[in-house]
Amino acid sequence: MEITIEEIAAAIEDFAPLSLQESWDNSGLIVGSPRQTVSKALLTIDVTEAVVFEAVEVGAALIISHHPVILSGVRKLTGDTEAERAVIAAIRHGVAIYAAHTNMDVAQKGVSYRMAQKLGLNSVQVLSPSGEHSPTGLGVTGMLPAPLNEDEFLTLLKSVFHLSSLRHTPLRKQKINKAALCGGSGSSLIADAIRSGSDVFVTADIKYHQFADASKEILIADIGHFESEQYTKEIFYEILTKKIPTFALQFSKVNTNPITYL
Repeated sequence: MEITIEEIAAAIEDFAPLSLQESWDNSGLIVGSPRQTVSKALLTIDVTEAVVFEAVEVGAALIISHHPVILSGVRKLTGDTEAERAVIAAIRHGVAIYAAHTNMDVAQKGVSYRMAQKLGLNSVQVLSPSGEHSPTGLGVTGMLPAPLNEDEFLTLLKSVFHLSSLRHTPLRKQKINKAALCGGSGSSLIADAIRSGSDVFVTADIKYHQFADASKEILIADIGHFESEQYTKEIFYEILTKKIPTFALQFSKVNTNPITYL
């Protein structure tokens, strides 16, 4: 079934309006025309040249990603960077690129909510609401079905998010009952996580001194940026199969995580 990119974008934006994105973000249609018709989309976290070639190979004229392939201004397209090479390949092969980034982070039941689902948390609420009583915002909190020791919870994280390793503050020898979560770079929410009464804060991109400053007040688990957002592809899939059930979707098989662990 062929459908316009505009119709696909409308389905995603009904769930995660572009108005929710941060001022510095670049969500929305990045490459291609909204009037272009496509019969298949490839779902990914990042857009790389390899992902574009994969889209061509599987017959997907649209890539839907979480991270925008272009985030800041582009002054040249010489192929010097991975992003430039991806854009050049997309234009050359007629592949459109659409991203839902911070609007998907902030959306109700967005990225962090999906993390909570994967961990089986109950009573999930927004950690840092967009406004008073707003259902949207950054991060979530939730209750574990049953208390876990800290090492048990960290082992659960490794299993659920397929981690070879993770960084965390020293164990506090306390039970984990309530968890705060934020997909991607969540260091700005450490204070919110502490105020929420959570026993652990799971996020990514925590700096050295932030670990040190919070270590006596909360257990912090840094599971990696890509790892924390990996299930965003499932959100895209569920939105589109519900709204446009006859439209073909495929998960990218390319590992776009730029970080490798030894």
